[in-house]
Amino acid sequence: MLLYMINYSDKLLLGLVAQPLKEELGISSAQLGFAASAFFMAFTIGGFFAGTINRFAALRWSLVIIAVIWAATMFPMVIAGTFAVLLVSRIILGFFEGPSGALILSATYTWHPVEKRGLPSSLISAANSFAKIAAAPALTWVIVTFGWHYGFLALMTVGLLWCVLWLVTWKPGPYASVKNVAPEALAEAARTKVPWTRIFLSRTFLGALAAAVPMYGLITVVLTWLPSYFEIGLGFSRLQAGSMFGIPSIVALFAMFISTAITDKIMSQGGSSRIARGIVPGIGLIVCGLSMLVLPLIHVPIAVVAAVSFGYGIGCIVTPITNAAVSQICPPNQVAGALGVFLALQAVAGIIAPPITGAIVDAASSPAAGYAQSFQVFGGVAIVGALVAMALINPAKDAKRLLIAEPDKSATSEVH
Repeated sequence: MLLYMINYSDKLLLGLVAQPLKEELGISSAQLGFAASAFFMAFTIGGFFAGTINRFAALRWSLVIIAVIWAATMFPMVIAGTFAVLLVSRIILGFFEGPSGALILSATYTWHPVEKRGLPSSLISAANSFAKIAAAPALTWVIVTFGWHYGFLALMTVGLLWCVLWLVTWKPGPYASVKNVAPEALAEAARTKVPWTRIFLSRTFLGALAAAVPMYGLITVVLTWLPSYFEIGLGFSRLQAGSMFGIPSIVALFAMFISTAITDKIMSQGGSSRIARGIVPGIGLIVCGLSMLVLPLIHVPIAVVAAVSFGYGIGCIVTPITNAAVSQICPPNQVAGALGVFLALQAVAGIIAPPITGAIVDAASSPAAGYAQSFQVFGGVAIVGALVAMALINPAKDAKRLLIAEPDKSATSEVH
């Protein structure tokens, strides 16, 4: 959770320093959007290497190496802050953050059977919210008090300290071994390897992507632009804007914990995985999309904050539940690879969403109108994705079809 919190703090830092960078370095909104887009492009590419890393390196050391590189990318901006340095450092950061989500979730899932992975997924995803609730105000205070350079320096220090904590505490859980996989539907799969194309073209995988992609796009817009929206668009002070960055995440915390606790209970009692992993997140995403669609109609700043917070928070239930759904249709030795591809593909939205928002804001009649219009666009896409996800996601059915039918006998020796 702490590593994921650092991961998201690295992402949200760009949003927190956006206005100081524009003022001191003369960087435009479009350039900041391009830097965010470059980060997520590298993030997407890096995500495809999660399976390779998991196959050749132990989690204990692979995550330490990744965290050290994250910390190192902070330092160039401390000593030579320019747009070129920002761009290159964000690209490197993105590439090495790409595989981390799948590896962190894989490590978490070694402690939980598939029917009880919703709540653990939610706890890991909650690091996103904790980053906004705790790290964002702290980083904002550091930036306002000492300057934006110290925001980068603070994250570099925290990342290095995490490495010490990880090396002292980490050990794999009992479900790292396929012999402990509980559900009967996975018994045969524990001895086989499913062709990757069958996983990636399954209805559950595609449906999960349909929900996760628009939500991830909205998440990247929030990470990159929400403080600027609150400050420039709605008229709040810089300190207020940074502090309110955590409000949507408080809603997200409650929504994720409640929804995943309920869906895990449904699954554990033999209920429908289609409802737990498909219908529930689909409804949450529809609520999120509708909240974003009405933003241009709201003219009271605090009401806009409330609408964004409520919609974004409810929509965030998509992330942990779809991660759990994808893990359910994979043999244990393929979870990291499947999640790596899943997270990488959804991160494509992060390449597109920030520059689109920057362009809309630059072209709008006012910053407030531009930000509201951009959120409205992503809200409409979210509703479409939710409907597709609700129609396709059915992990139990896909697990049985993928993991038992036509097993790849030649891959048996690859399973530990």
